[in-house]
Amino acid sequence: MSDPETRPAPGNPRNRYTRRGLLALGVIGVATAGGFAARWFNIWAENGENALSAPDAHSAATNGDILLVDIRRPDEWALTGVGEGAMPLDMRRKDFIAVLTAAVENDTTRPVALICARGVRSRKQSAKLFEAGFTRIIDVPEGMLGSGAGPGWLKRGLPVRKES
Repeated sequence: MSDPETRPAPGNPRNRYTRRGLLALGVIGVATAGGFAARWFNIWAENGENALSAPDAHSAATNGDILLVDIRRPDEWALTGVGEGAMPLDMRRKDFIAVLTAAVENDTTRPVALICARGVRSRKQSAKLFEAGFTRIIDVPEGMLGSGAGPGWLKRGLPVRKES
């Protein structure tokens, strides 16, 4: 037990500020975690002008209308498979743009659609590809696992192939 002379009195404002401070930190923590979760699950994603739903991306890729590129990591491909018609290409590769450029045979006007888990990485990578000179980049914002744009490739039951 501490000395009564060094303990703050029950009505001491120092106690109240401490409680308020903890409450404020808790509110900030919840708001920050909520914002992180919203970004992680891409809750506000939508299929806009430069975007395709997973079924439309699948159809366009299998018809040869677009090059669909799964930009996730190899461990993600192994876990869920790669969507039928998609080319797996890890976006972390240092030669990502060079490999993609070769895949479109140096035609940076060819439509290229990017898919990831939930549309967060594909949106960011789209901007980088525009900067690199690609002119027809399409996002699949619902991704493989789903987001605010839709349930995702897997929940829609679209075909996948396993990557080893």
